[in-house]
Amino acid sequence: MAKATKTRTAPMDTSRPQVFRLDEAGITFTEAEPEKEAPDALGGTVPVPVEPAPPRRGIGLGAVFWSALGGLVSLGVGLAVSKLVEDLFARAEWLGYLGLALAGLFAVAGLAIAGREILALARLSSLDAIRTRAMAALEADDRPEAEGVARDLLRLAAGTPTLARARTELSSHLGAIIDGADLIRLTERTLMAPLDAKARQMVSDAAKRVSVVTAVSPRAAVDLLFVFYTALNLMRRLSQLYGGRPGALGTVRLIRHVVSHLAVTGGMAAGDSIVQQLVGHGIAARLSARLGEGVVNGLLTARLGLAAIAVTRPLPFAALPAPRITDVATGLVRSAENEETGLQPGIKRVGKSFGE
Repeated sequence: MAKATKTRTAPMDTSRPQVFRLDEAGITFTEAEPEKEAPDALGGTVPVPVEPAPPRRGIGLGAVFWSALGGLVSLGVGLAVSKLVEDLFARAEWLGYLGLALAGLFAVAGLAIAGREILALARLSSLDAIRTRAMAALEADDRPEAEGVARDLLRLAAGTPTLARARTELSSHLGAIIDGADLIRLTERTLMAPLDAKARQMVSDAAKRVSVVTAVSPRAAVDLLFVFYTALNLMRRLSQLYGGRPGALGTVRLIRHVVSHLAVTGGMAAGDSIVQQLVGHGIAARLSARLGEGVVNGLLTARLGLAAIAVTRPLPFAALPAPRITDVATGLVRSAENEETGLQPGIKRVGKSFGE
């Protein structure tokens, strides 16, 4: 549909309606933008206005700040090393050459570390991209996209000897006539099932370890450091299990993803059976306060491990059930109670030896 507009040299009052003839001089015709149509309640169509395109986002102030700070620090380090080498040459020539060689080794090692960090970040990004593509293939039942996801996961699992049989089985199904969503589910059952079992065991062991150590530890600072170290090590091991190799920067990014996932999913959501176990056995009435702290720390570690599994797993949970807090925290109270009960006689004997 064409839209008629009139061009005038004099300013035109747009507050009042204008009347003109189509054959009048100065009339130009432009094509109006097509309007989308949507069905109304009576079965007809009504025009829907076209939404304007969102504005493009530029470079953030945070990126500019950190880039400028990194550049200044690099320039400062470079000037300091250059001044040091000049001073060494002024004192003795052999010292100058030694300092120059050490500076060269420092630069090469720094570049190697930076390259490794970049590759680790790229690997984590590739895992996120594979998960996003798998979700899109599940929703759209896209066979080519699903096959691409399966092949990428096969290349990712090529370095895992325990998945050799699973890789062979999945490769034999790629040529079969399978829908896209079914191929994603088949890939998940074939490749992710053994990894999920190992991941649940890792989370369960870490939760029990934290529960026992914090139940018998005499210092709160020791508890805090041990819980932080165990959680950090657990996140790194889970990422390596599913194909990621996070470095220092990758670990920071992984922590941010896990914390964001916990914020979205509502923090610690303990299962009903765990709550019934805590309440039904009278734990609050017959256990010490330290053991209660150990159980809570163990549950928090388990919840953190479940969030790390959801973040580092390259496929969404579609064919397999997502692990719950009850799957990794079963027996948590019992193990901590047995540990404290086993230590009580020894503590009593020590107390008697000191005359308590």
